[in-house]
Amino acid sequence: MWMLALRTLKFRKVGFIATFVAMFLGAAIVMACGGLMETGVRMAAPPERLAGVPIVVTGQQTHDSTALTERNRIDAGVLDTVKAVPGVAAAITDLSFPATVVTGGKPVGTGSAGHNWTSAGLTPYTLTQGAAPARGDQVVLDSALAADSGASVGSGVELVVHGTDRKFTVSGIARQDTGQKTAPALFFSDAEAQQLAGAGGKFDSIGVVPTPGVDASGLGKAVASAVSGKAMVLTGERRGLADLPGTLSSQQTVTILAAIFGSWAVLIVMFGVASTLGLSLQQRAHEMALLRAIGTTSRQVRRMILGETAVLSVLATALAIAPGYVVGKLLYGQLTGNGVVSKEIVFHEGWIPITVGAVAAIAAALGATMFAGRKAAKTKPIAALAESTIQTRWFSVTRLLLALFFLANGVALSVITATVMTDGPTLASTAGPASVLFAIGLALLAPGITKAVVVALSWPVRLVTGLSGYLAVRNATTDNVRMAGAVAPIVLLIGIATGTLYMQSTEDHVSAKSYASNVLADYVLDSSTGGFGPGVVGTVRAIPGVAGASELASSIGFVDAAGSGTTMDLRGVDAQGVEQTLALDSLNGSIDQLHGDTVALSDKQAEKFGVRIGDQLKIHFGDGAAAAPRVVATYADNPKQEYLLLPSDVLAAHTTAGLPEKILVRAGTGADAGQLQSRLDTVAASVPGTKITDRSALSSSNSQIQQILVSSNYTIVAMIVGYAAITVINTLVAVTRKRRSEFGLQRLTGATRAQVLGMLSVEGALVAVIATVLGTIAAATTIVPYSLVKADSPLPQGSIGIYLAIIGGALALIFGATLFPSWRGMRTPPIETARTPA
Repeated sequence: MWMLALRTLKFRKVGFIATFVAMFLGAAIVMACGGLMETGVRMAAPPERLAGVPIVVTGQQTHDSTALTERNRIDAGVLDTVKAVPGVAAAITDLSFPATVVTGGKPVGTGSAGHNWTSAGLTPYTLTQGAAPARGDQVVLDSALAADSGASVGSGVELVVHGTDRKFTVSGIARQDTGQKTAPALFFSDAEAQQLAGAGGKFDSIGVVPTPGVDASGLGKAVASAVSGKAMVLTGERRGLADLPGTLSSQQTVTILAAIFGSWAVLIVMFGVASTLGLSLQQRAHEMALLRAIGTTSRQVRRMILGETAVLSVLATALAIAPGYVVGKLLYGQLTGNGVVSKEIVFHEGWIPITVGAVAAIAAALGATMFAGRKAAKTKPIAALAESTIQTRWFSVTRLLLALFFLANGVALSVITATVMTDGPTLASTAGPASVLFAIGLALLAPGITKAVVVALSWPVRLVTGLSGYLAVRNATTDNVRMAGAVAPIVLLIGIATGTLYMQSTEDHVSAKSYASNVLADYVLDSSTGGFGPGVVGTVRAIPGVAGASELASSIGFVDAAGSGTTMDLRGVDAQGVEQTLALDSLNGSIDQLHGDTVALSDKQAEKFGVRIGDQLKIHFGDGAAAAPRVVATYADNPKQEYLLLPSDVLAAHTTAGLPEKILVRAGTGADAGQLQSRLDTVAASVPGTKITDRSALSSSNSQIQQILVSSNYTIVAMIVGYAAITVINTLVAVTRKRRSEFGLQRLTGATRAQVLGMLSVEGALVAVIATVLGTIAAATTIVPYSLVKADSPLPQGSIGIYLAIIGGALALIFGATLFPSWRGMRTPPIETARTPA
């Protein structure tokens, strides 16, 4: 039977193309998602500035298994612990902090950072001119930064460090010895770096140099054991994470995204392969009938079908390896380009995701073959010959049970989304798959649904379209299985596209609206040099026409209440200007007391965490530091914008930047907008790296933070919808090619080409109507519960144009993939197409 399978493939190349394409693209998509998963698990970051040492000790980057979002420095005592480990030849300390060279009032060197001079040995850097910084007013510039700024040894240079504009003398210029691609660097004396960074004697990292002859891997384990509970040890490809604080917080996002869309992809691949395989076997019913009639057993037929599928799937998955890597890299480029994960994290797609993708694709193909080929293999020979022309039997207990399984799970996820899930990042993880599962369930029942709908519409269709409609209705009712084969993939396409796009548009609308209503500021000052010093907000507040101004620092921390740690947005503000710049309705207590070790929160949060005004609220900052600030005020809850308010100087000290990076400004009633803008421009010009924007820019920035996965979601969904679209085209083209002899016979009996195309147009319209209704129902299982949670409405937020565009695209696919091949086929004389074997 294997030889027969190979010969079948040889002589039915065109018939197997659709199945091959479905397997090939499906395997590539699954492998791409597997590459994203491996990348998220590994989180490999090239060491770059830390390339000179094989072992890096850095601060703990998790709190209760949740990644920290800010840099967590390590105590000075860890340095002595590391030095005491046998086999350690040297332990090199490292500090990093924002530091920018300013020339002509403009920042020079994007992303530059200051470091202690000792850390130059971590890359390493070597002095090419001058000497190391010995005094507090001296600095060493890297060669690229010196060239860009025009600085030389002995010259003065203006720097913005920790929000302060200061003059330094260039004591030397250093060059990298390894050619690593690193951010522009400035080096200060170790004592001055400690003061500028506000590190309080702590360090960011410690680079470990092994004694010659000592195995770095074994030493890394020994160092990790010595500093256990105090710091974490990074080796190999993960050393670069020490220079990327907060990066691990994106690990969960990447892995969850890969898992969700990977599971979607597997389901859709299984459906696509089953659909094309089922159609292929349906079109070969006469061939199977003849095989059974000449004595071929059911087992032999099954083996032949499995053999064909095995050859196709192995070839398709082997060819999909390279495209799968390319697709994975493109998807990862979207994630890095949209800030979901740092660009320094390297994409990996090793043998594990390739193997998983290949196994998933092959298993999906073989499983689909077992299901689709079961009827062909078990049908009795005489019955097979009788049924080989038109397949009318489609129902089976197995099919019904599978349909009910997918429908029930789709409904269950929809109900869970509406009743159990709360508004948060995990909401989409239950809402999104609901439409996929429900669409697959409807597709399994499509033959029965299609026949019922066609019967219900037969009279109006015939009345409106005449002879063409009569022929189309007859074809649809007598060969409903064939029409259902065209309906099923379109249901999946419309269901996924509509559900996902409206889910995202609802998220965008709600987030933007809630944030805009929460911010009262008219202008925003934004710093690109590491943040604003403490005097800037006072200068802004003193400008005539300013009703209020407040610093704004942002971070993510944890509330240690209600029995577990709850992740929470933290905002640092000034008590003197917060009421003028943020909407705090129904304020209780005294927001004026928001100084020092204090906090304000919404009334619902206070109830949730079991605190009242005057109580202490136990929290952890984004850098892992614990605190118990006293509650001084509560305000009306905004479920779409949940956060804690802390004094800006307190919160900023626990962020990587160390300073608030924004200042919110509220214009006074009747203030002249032009004069106020001019005065703000004057202040901005005196603070290098300051940009002024309006409130809409702040809302956009928040939207980017809250909706940072938008473009990535669209890209991955577009990939899956694209796969479904290709399945639609494969199915419709294959069905149309199969009917060439039918069209030839119709033309020989007197039908014109226009009448045949008219019949196909009516059939396409019926397919479109049925698929649109079923796809919309499937999409509703995602849209309705998601909108209820997000917007308190069963209707989604977003333009009707989204839905019309999806339906329009589906119609283009239906009529394009049906009418174009039919038109081409009818250029052949009907006598030739009529005798073309089916």
